[in-house]
Amino acid sequence: MVYGYIRVSTDKQNVENQRFEIEQFCLKQGFKIEQWIEETISGTKSPEKRLLGPLLEKVKKDDLIICSELSRLGRSLFMIMSILNRLMTVGVRVWTIKDNYRLGDNIQSKVLAFAFALSAEIERDLISQRTKEALAWRRSEGVILGRPVGRKSRAVKLSGHEKEIQELLAKNISKSAIARILGVHRTTVDLFLKR
Repeated sequence: MVYGYIRVSTDKQNVENQRFEIEQFCLKQGFKIEQWIEETISGTKSPEKRLLGPLLEKVKKDDLIICSELSRLGRSLFMIMSILNRLMTVGVRVWTIKDNYRLGDNIQSKVLAFAFALSAEIERDLISQRTKEALAWRRSEGVILGRPVGRKSRAVKLSGHEKEIQELLAKNISKSAIARILGVHRTTVDLFLKR
């Protein structure tokens, strides 16, 4: 079975670029993606909290997972190595397009995967460090970061439930009961009603 795995971190990113890359690669290699797995979620989330988790459970020996790059599997060295180790133990191959890796059950694959994941993590750490330094510099210049003091967020936990809450209140349902129905604390309902 050949799987195409696509992950983006935010809704603002586009899965179509990765899909196009994978489709073009498969066309050249003579493969056909039999199942696509697409998700919009941070790579810091564990595979079990992503669509990747069920994929890892169902893949079998000689299956192939194609993704644009190894960093699509996870954001940390440990997570990527854990996923690759799990796949290699089963005998699943992982091919990447941008990195041009063909990871299977051989020592070269394991060394390459480790080296790539290590360099990817170092790069992410450097980006994070540069971002923190830039924010610290902006603060030192007197720039106030974040939401202005006293301004409330436009969206709150119960945004979108206004009609439902009005209907429940019209039926004389208590605020505590409404909170239980909506799965929030009673104080959240009180604050929402005061807004």
